[in-house]
Amino acid sequence: MTVLLGLGGLLIVIAGYVIVTYNGLVSLRQRAHQAWSDIDVQLKRRYDLIPNLVETVKGYAKHEAQTLENVVEARNRAVANEGTPAQQAQTEAMLSGALRQLFALAEAYPDLKANQNFESLQSELSKLEETIGRARRYYNGSIQELNTKVEQFPSNVVAKQFGFGMAEYFELDDDPAAREPVKVSFG
Repeated sequence: MTVLLGLGGLLIVIAGYVIVTYNGLVSLRQRAHQAWSDIDVQLKRRYDLIPNLVETVKGYAKHEAQTLENVVEARNRAVANEGTPAQQAQTEAMLSGALRQLFALAEAYPDLKANQNFESLQSELSKLEETIGRARRYYNGSIQELNTKVEQFPSNVVAKQFGFGMAEYFELDDDPAAREPVKVSFG
């Protein structure tokens, strides 16, 4: 009888552990999804800002069509990308490179740099870049917590049983220039 009570108690403890661990993994996964959603919102705001920026530059730099086309093409690829964080990071790096070219081009046009609309767009883009950086750090922190829980023993046993796997970080490529936020000030 005591053995049965002991086994019953052990089963209750194990079941309780599985339930608590499962719920913890679900919470971490949901936090990671929410963090990715926050990044997605900021990226969409960035994408919406770029056509206005291109139109403003277009009026001053009409013969620089290739640079403007590169920015628009990079933006369109980034907007269309609904892949993994690694795939999204790749298109974001291309977009950041195209924006750097655009701002480098703007250096050659003093009237453009003095344009109020251009200055306003620069400021807004700069703020968005900082917000995206913060959101990316939060997302990656959430992913780190989830991945740690998925790999640590004994929670890895529960994670494997219920199909929890490792999640991807949102990291820029290995190019050091791509890791820097887009510089948008001409001061």
